[in-house]
Amino acid sequence: MSLYSQRGVSAQKEEVHKAIQKLDQGLYAHAFCKMYPDFIGGDNDFVNIMHADGAGTKSILAYMYWKETGDISVWKGIAQDAVAMNLDDLLCVGVYDNLLFSSTIDRNKSVIPGEVLEQVINGTQEFFDELKKFDVNIQYLGGETADVGDVVRTIAVNGTMMARWQKKGVITNNNIKPGNIVVGFASYGQAVYENAYNSGIGSNGLTSARHDILSKHYAKNYPETFEPSLNEQVIYIGGHMMSEKLPDTDSEKSGIYDKNLNIGKLLLSPTRTYAPLMRILLENYFSKIDGVIHCSGGGQTKCMKYLPQPLRVIKDNLFEAPYIFKLIQQNSGADDREMYQVFNMGHRLEIFTDEATAFKMINDANALGIDAQIVGRVEESHKRELCLHVKGEKIIY
Repeated sequence: MSLYSQRGVSAQKEEVHKAIQKLDQGLYAHAFCKMYPDFIGGDNDFVNIMHADGAGTKSILAYMYWKETGDISVWKGIAQDAVAMNLDDLLCVGVYDNLLFSSTIDRNKSVIPGEVLEQVINGTQEFFDELKKFDVNIQYLGGETADVGDVVRTIAVNGTMMARWQKKGVITNNNIKPGNIVVGFASYGQAVYENAYNSGIGSNGLTSARHDILSKHYAKNYPETFEPSLNEQVIYIGGHMMSEKLPDTDSEKSGIYDKNLNIGKLLLSPTRTYAPLMRILLENYFSKIDGVIHCSGGGQTKCMKYLPQPLRVIKDNLFEAPYIFKLIQQNSGADDREMYQVFNMGHRLEIFTDEATAFKMINDANALGIDAQIVGRVEESHKRELCLHVKGEKIIY
């Protein structure tokens, strides 16, 4: 059993998918988000989309970092995480503008004061203000903030995003086919709209990242940050403190030159949104985009769930794993199969298109400071299959 499973988490969410299998799958079964007829406007040329997601257990890292350093600004990153995880899912179906957002915050008031709520709520609006500069308009509709200390130990930051969109502008993934080129867009680095280096961690796999990297110091001093029934052998098994600076040699090899970065800040890098880039790509190449995948829960295996037919996806030119993922693997001893199934490992967005369009998209991404490259291709197959080429080995899912 993987460490991820031993900690009570599932990368593939098998039980969740079983629980919802009887629900209406929407108009397009293979689309990244469910889309329904336009109940709001009653127009057959439009669809309604509503999506819920959040920052997950990343808020626990923010809690410990804030308690240890007094840096309350880290909570603004958690606000961005909750938004980006919703927004970037909607980008995958073609939606990039005129969105509505409602936040849902559950806190344990005994450990999370009002000052933290202010950072999360104001940070959400500040993120929307920044996106508006790139013509991505999101209206903040408030939301629900509940004091539920009997339910949560610290805080859970989530949200719901809604849009009404023209059918002719949606991406259903039904066009993914043999011959497609897969373009990956880096999750790490520093885009022109980011104010610091981004480790690429996103908001998935943070339960593993936290316990794998950080030391028993956190188990002793913050028992409210983990499930007490867990086996001690999977709780904070790493050797690092969040305040620990990166070794200079590691920083230079990884292209990280910000001397103010520490392990805590790498783990708390706000989830990159691809909205400024996707607006450009959707406006310029919509007819050439056959599918879009957000490599969130499930990491590099996420695409398998949305293939419209039995196909083989081969990713044989993946990004070199960013430093944060190497650090996780060094501490946990997890094999590559588990790492690539839990984490994005270097790119969190991938587009299925043709080769000529792929190179144009790569240029547009580079102009925004985002690394991009052709990571793979699609082939005919009698079954759904994913083949990853990692360190000279093939991993088949």
